[in-house]
Amino acid sequence: MFRSKAFVLAGTLVVLLALAASGCGGSSKKSSESTTTTAGNSTSITAPASIKSAGQLVFCSDITYPPEEFYEGSKPVGSDIEIGAEIARRMGVKAQFDNTGFDGIIPALLGKKCDAIISGMNDTPERRKQVTFVDYIKVGQSFMVKKGNPEAISGVASLAGKSASVEVGTTNKDYLDEQSKKLTSQGKKAIDVVTFPKDTDAANALKTGKVDAYFGDAPVVAYYIEKDPSSFTFGGSPINPIDVGIAIRKSDTELEAAVKQAVDDMYADGSMAKILKKWQLSAAALK
Repeated sequence: MFRSKAFVLAGTLVVLLALAASGCGGSSKKSSESTTTTAGNSTSITAPASIKSAGQLVFCSDITYPPEEFYEGSKPVGSDIEIGAEIARRMGVKAQFDNTGFDGIIPALLGKKCDAIISGMNDTPERRKQVTFVDYIKVGQSFMVKKGNPEAISGVASLAGKSASVEVGTTNKDYLDEQSKKLTSQGKKAIDVVTFPKDTDAANALKTGKVDAYFGDAPVVAYYIEKDPSSFTFGGSPINPIDVGIAIRKSDTELEAAVKQAVDDMYADGSMAKILKKWQLSAAALK
């Protein structure tokens, strides 16, 4: 899911500072590009030698995607931040989160600028050609429209001839592009898919009337609506449920195994459920 340090969708939209949170690993230290959480005393998983010697597990994360990752003041918070911090804690190291634009986040991982990606990234066959995934939640995608739904948008079909905003480099864009082609093949008008470098900019485009709808992961849409219910509402029900995973280089099999063990253990001992409940993501838990 880089970016601005605060979330003002524009005008009267409430700044997204309402949810207080902290990394599970303890205190955090913020710089302009990354944040590090301290490791706890209890460890249950052996970190790969390179990570253990560095004393930290570095995540690339596009920190403009609430409630999964966003800035509260100068501090990144959210479900992904806490999950990443807890994974690192279980390895006995610190978690560092490097703010990275989503359209360049896989190249950053492959270029070894981080050890893994935790950024609300959907696990897709296309992405698996480049990286491997450890899935940890599953979410659908939703349309967000202006309060009252003046364009009567309830799903893909009702978007024919209308515009929708998405963040660049996302599967949300890919999905709408695919659906737009299907509509035109049926003799209907295309969807005008408008991309923005930040997800908050994509949401702001709806707020300011530049598009007819915003399309994103269902938990993100729910968060925006909760923060500004006088401006936004859902356009239909969630669609296209998909797994979300932590991306790791294919060659880092030891790290993949350690992260998978951490995620499995977090589900088993209730830590994952606690984090997801805190961020109103309980429905996204893997079954």
